[in-house]
Amino acid sequence: MTKQEKLEKLNLEMNESCLCELKATAKNPVPGFGNANAEIMFIGEAPGKTEDEQGLPFVGAAGKFLDTMLASVNLKREDVYITNVVKYRPPNNRDPFPEEVEACFPWLRAQVELIDPTLIVLLGRHALMRFLPKLRISEVHGKIVHAKVLGLGPRTYFPLYHPAVALYQGNSRDLLLEDFSKIPEILQKEKPARELRENTEKM
Repeated sequence: MTKQEKLEKLNLEMNESCLCELKATAKNPVPGFGNANAEIMFIGEAPGKTEDEQGLPFVGAAGKFLDTMLASVNLKREDVYITNVVKYRPPNNRDPFPEEVEACFPWLRAQVELIDPTLIVLLGRHALMRFLPKLRISEVHGKIVHAKVLGLGPRTYFPLYHPAVALYQGNSRDLLLEDFSKIPEILQKEKPARELRENTEKM
């Protein structure tokens, strides 16, 4: 079984076992989309109306801007993995409740462990709060954070404002693109550092 097939199997099984109450009102689960071998994993907040209808993450207006940002660093969706903290749409696109985030977390953690990305990009404050609750998005956006959290071992996180911010705050579009432009350089630095760390741990 390939890693991609393992991820698809994981998503089917986690949807069956997930205890999130949002499942009762959602049309479709939105597990994620992309490459199981991705070096970069993007984690947003929750599916919206269009995502709920299609069962795919970031396919609405914010998703189009995410595509623009990916293209700006010569990436496309098939190169990365995109998902959300919550796998089902909250009614009327309200913020997910803490218990809903908690209920979906075993699914997200399993995805992180299977994909094992070099870089985890946290899109917006809800994703940041899940992984790095003591930090503020206004202070850490566009900065690398190395942390051991939630039983996931040492990971490299890169918080960004959520792409939706650019839809209602036009001046944030350039800021997001500027932060996003750092990703290739970060990846270039983190890959050898990670390999060195992993080799040291094996010794």
